[in-house]
Amino acid sequence: MTITLRAVTEDNFDAIIELPLLPQQQDYLASNAYSIAQASFYRDSFFTRAIYLDDKPIGFLMYVSLADDGQPGAYAIYRFMVDSGEQGKGYGRRAIGLVLDEIRSRPDATVIQICYWPTNPTAKNFYASLGFVETGLDEEGEMYAEIRLDGAAPPAV
Repeated sequence: MTITLRAVTEDNFDAIIELPLLPQQQDYLASNAYSIAQASFYRDSFFTRAIYLDDKPIGFLMYVSLADDGQPGAYAIYRFMVDSGEQGKGYGRRAIGLVLDEIRSRPDATVIQICYWPTNPTAKNFYASLGFVETGLDEEGEMYAEIRLDGAAPPAV
């Protein structure tokens, strides 16, 4: 079984927006439909990807360039989800690995950021296992974590 990232297109749009989360995850993530609509307004800086298991769509992610926000070289993973029936099988870990590789391949990339609710210990442990280091809470109470690609130490929490 192979995990790949593909463009979100007219052909897979319906399947992507219908992917279910577990009930306890629904408060942590914007809908895939909202995310795809949001990305349509920022085509040069928002990048959507469908996560496929062989030829079956099983997830969605979106990352953004923060250059327009005064952070050249910074990218942030804004959305990431795997179909509730496909969780716990390692597919999400592989998909995140693929998107991290995709971002690392961008010539300007210096940092990859992610945020999650501190009340979500599964996300905290998952992202820490991938090398993300917590850098602090934002004004809404979300935890920020990052991977530095430029060799600089992350800011202290």
